This record gives sequence, C-alpha cells and structure tokens, in this order.
Amino acid sequence: MTEKLVDKIPSLDLADFTSGSPERKQQFVQDLGEAFQSIGFVAIRNHGLSEELSKQLYAAVQKFFSLPDDVKQKYENPTLAGQRGYVGKGKEHAKGRNTGDLKEFYHVGQDLPAAELEAENYPANIWPDEVPEFKEMTLVAYRALEQAGTHMLRAIALYLGLSEDYFDARVHHGNSILRAIHYFPIENPDSVPADAVRAAEHGDINLITLLMGASADGLQVLRRDGKWIPITALPEQIVVNVGDMLSRHTNNKLKSTIHRVVNPPRELMHTSRYSIPFFMHPRPEMDLTCLDGCIDAENPKAYPDTTAGEFLTERLIELGLLKK
Repeated sequence: MTEKLVDKIPSLDLADFTSGSPERKQQFVQDLGEAFQSIGFVAIRNHGLSEELSKQLYAAVQKFFSLPDDVKQKYENPTLAGQRGYVGKGKEHAKGRNTGDLKEFYHVGQDLPAAELEAENYPANIWPDEVPEFKEMTLVAYRALEQAGTHMLRAIALYLGLSEDYFDARVHHGNSILRAIHYFPIENPDSVPADAVRAAEHGDINLITLLMGASADGLQVLRRDGKWIPITALPEQIVVNVGDMLSRHTNNKLKSTIHRVVNPPRELMHTSRYSIPFFMHPRPEMDLTCLDGCIDAENPKAYPDTTAGEFLTERLIELGLLKK
C-alpha cells in the first residue's frame, strides 16, 4: 500500500471524542490513529484552553524572559538536569549535535503537596519572584493540557485495541513538563555558530506533546519522503504530536516524527519567538516494552525493553542536560 503524503497536518475536533456520540467518537479515534500513523501530528480544537488564558500565559512568559540574564539565572539549578526552573541560552542541543539551540526555556512540573512530591520522587517547582502571575498562569495551563492529553491518550488506546483507560493510571501524576520557550533575538547573526538554529531537528522524548500556538512561524515537520513541511494551526487550535516513548511502546506503529524550528530570514533574526509545549510523560516506572499487538512478522520487535524513567535519563544525557 502506498503511504499517503500530506501537505498539511490534519485538523480534528476533540469535542467529537467527548460528545457522547458513539459515531463521532469512533470517527475521531480512526482519524487520529491514521494521522499519527502517517504524519505523527494533528491540530486539535476544543481542547479546553481559553483564548484569554493563552494571552495571560504568554504575557507572563514574555515578562519573565524580558528580565536581565543574571536575574533569570537565579532560577537555574544545574543539579536538576533542567527538569525544573530556568535553563539558559544554548544549554540544550539536539541528539547527535554539539551546537546548542538558540533558545532559553523554563520548566514547570507536577505541583503537588510536599509529601506527595517526595513520594513520587519529583523535585519541587521553582517560581520567579519578579513575575508572581507566572505561577498561576502556568499551573492553570498545565492542568488544562494534562486533561486534554488524557483524552487524546484514551483515543489512542482505543485505536490500538486497548482498553480506553489503558494510559490513565500510567499518566496519573506523570512526570509531565510545561516548557515555556524563548527563541531569543540575535542582533548579529555572524556572532553565532554557522550551524546554530532555534531548534535542530529532533523527536520529542515523551508520550505525546501538546503545543500551544507559537508567536511566529518556523515549526516544520519531516515528511516520509524527506520533504520538510510547515506546521500551522489556527489560533484556537493546539498541535499534538507523538513522542518517542509512544512510538517505542507501539513498535513504531504510531510515528514520532522528526521536527525542527528554523531560523527566520536574516533580517528578522533580531526578533523573538515564543512557544509553550506541554510534554506529557507517564510515571517513570511505566514499562515501555513494545505492545504485543504492534508486533508481527512484517514488524518485528524494534526496541529492547525499558522503562520511561530509564529512557528519559538516557535522552537527557544525549541532550546535554544531564552529565554521565
């Protein structure tokens, strides 16, 4: 069968899945599964994030990143491998590269009572004193995206022939991360390495990523025939893509598609770009062993057994955030 190549990512309505209509729900499951098998990305509307919340969140994020570098660095803790708080400019690079990406970012994780954080072995969040609204806005968005992600994973489970709640316990208090990213201005393009880009080509680590609309163009996805196509979504949509953990767990039935954020034209390098992805992770102990239903004679088991926590550690080392 010839694989269908698309020039833009499919657009779906999450309300179809949650509507209570069996027919609409089944159609959503089928359309989502086909999109994730082919291109690995979809645009989703009715995801639970209001336009007002998005505006307030981006305002808080921009306010933080406009602070002087020495102030932002107060919220950087190298012992956490970049998993909470601020990560400075150029600190992260794509797997297989040494040149740092032209970005800085801030990580927010599960916000639980201290005893629960300790029980889950998660570090506490770090909050910037200079932008008090940053905490409220990021946590509201975190919970909304986590809920939308849970619905998406339920649809994925049904597409895979699993029980609808297969992922529920596996992502409850999962190690998910909200990442506020600032692709900072470059006043002199000649001052950075020739191969430096905003985000070099990569696959995400997690189960799925839910991306709130970015403030400028630049996101591209690598199609199966080697062509890069731009990812665009309407203002009321979020973009959802498969991560490496889900691709691995499904023995590549669902595609973790390589993507990147390219630099703007030279005359626009002095401008900022912001984006806020939500990386939905399972609990660290989740078994990522390839599902039996995704293994057959034509698709033999492609990966050794591992857990989500082990895989995350391996990838953080490859990204330069965790030292061996």
